[in-house]
Amino acid sequence: MSIDLSLDRIRTLLSYLPKYTRPTIHVAGTNGKGSVSSIVSSILQSASLGVGRFNSPHLTKVRDSISVRGKPVDSGTYKLATSTVERKNEEHDIGLTNFERLTCAALIIFEHEEVDIVVLEVGMGGRLDATNVVPDSCILVSALTAVDLDHQAFLGNTPAEIAREKAGIARRGKPFVLGPQKYSEVVEAVTDVVGKIGAELVMADTPKRRAWDTSIDGPHLPPPSFSFSSFQGVEAQTVEVSMPCFPRPLQVQLPLPGEHQLDNLGVAVKIIEMLFTRSSCTGALWNIQTKLTAQAIKKGIKATVWPGRLSFHKVPLQALGVEHSDGSQGIVVLADGAHNSSSSARLASYISDILSRSSHSNKIRLTYILALSKSPPKTPLQTLTPLLSLSTEDRARTDMNVAVLRFTPVEGMPWVKPVPPSELKEAVEEIAPGTVGWSAADDGEPGEDLRKALQWTVSREGGYREELVVIAGSLYLVADFYRLYKTE
Repeated sequence: MSIDLSLDRIRTLLSYLPKYTRPTIHVAGTNGKGSVSSIVSSILQSASLGVGRFNSPHLTKVRDSISVRGKPVDSGTYKLATSTVERKNEEHDIGLTNFERLTCAALIIFEHEEVDIVVLEVGMGGRLDATNVVPDSCILVSALTAVDLDHQAFLGNTPAEIAREKAGIARRGKPFVLGPQKYSEVVEAVTDVVGKIGAELVMADTPKRRAWDTSIDGPHLPPPSFSFSSFQGVEAQTVEVSMPCFPRPLQVQLPLPGEHQLDNLGVAVKIIEMLFTRSSCTGALWNIQTKLTAQAIKKGIKATVWPGRLSFHKVPLQALGVEHSDGSQGIVVLADGAHNSSSSARLASYISDILSRSSHSNKIRLTYILALSKSPPKTPLQTLTPLLSLSTEDRARTDMNVAVLRFTPVEGMPWVKPVPPSELKEAVEEIAPGTVGWSAADDGEPGEDLRKALQWTVSREGGYREELVVIAGSLYLVADFYRLYKTE
């Protein structure tokens, strides 16, 4: 079944089920909504609240998009909820889409588990997204992260048109948090939509970086080294967060890498602030102010985990099935689901930054393993140009190579199709001629092709002491990587 944005079917289905009553935070956005959801959920869990969380797309299996109290829902609970949805769907001949089925299952599970609060991520758009079926009375805060061009075939051809669709999750009389935006037209469009709905528009600020303080943050990690034996990860970002509900700024550590995560942290913190300061929130969560202490907020931010988004992993050669003669023990992999031009630019900026801080002066072999989804009018050239157009400094410090392939078919999303490797290769060669060193066949086996691509990265000669392998272009490719290897 293809994408068909409408609330009619899911409203019909939910009318045959017990009423949904959970206090809910609703988050939309082109980029960053998953990060914001993960930070907010982690803070609420650190405050001893029972949190239900819904994210999409799923990572390695469909049910990992639904979590209860910090863990993916168990298979028994998930099957019971989905069977209930399917039974009602068939009884009343409703014709739910797969995403509507999943959304219904999530709402059933959160209600059954009696979680204290739900963090609900929009699937696509907002106004007509299945998650927007949640009753007004349940919504505590709505939020919108960075808006950019993506899914134009469904949401509109300009940032303003897309923003109008996403701002459609605003609710009358409830706060609507708007994150920092690249386009002024987005702010204008959102202001108009939110005003007409009658919601309260609240602008999120970007928290400021602060110097590392060993008395607060502990000892420094060494500068990043991309040899398997010496890689110890990348240091958390040290940030100062101001909230009117506390007399002094909070000194926090944000483990999510990348400059853009400061914007996402700002949105998350503003959502938490709304829970403190708006009567519509404090009334629904009468004990929220006693639980959301400064310590709980700092602890929650520091504990945030969001796999597949600038996530580092060490993969030993044994797992790859490769023996190497130069004494290397494995590879360092950076996995990121960057899938549009704006997220690719952010990934490129982050890679440039960490390479500039590398502890070695020798050249680093930089290998991209890429797969993309078909998503007209977005083209592979548009998505990959920001990622592969290295600066003069980065060209001098790296030897860049690229492998192109497909991801495996996505469970529950038959409409998601990968770009053929031959088409990807053409785009890469146009951006960075001579860099494609390995290409899968258009009719190859995607999971096995990823294994072969990783084996290719370590079987090449060259004697590089340091190598960084970047898996990007699609979260579905990142999911293939996680399914293939147990990573550190």
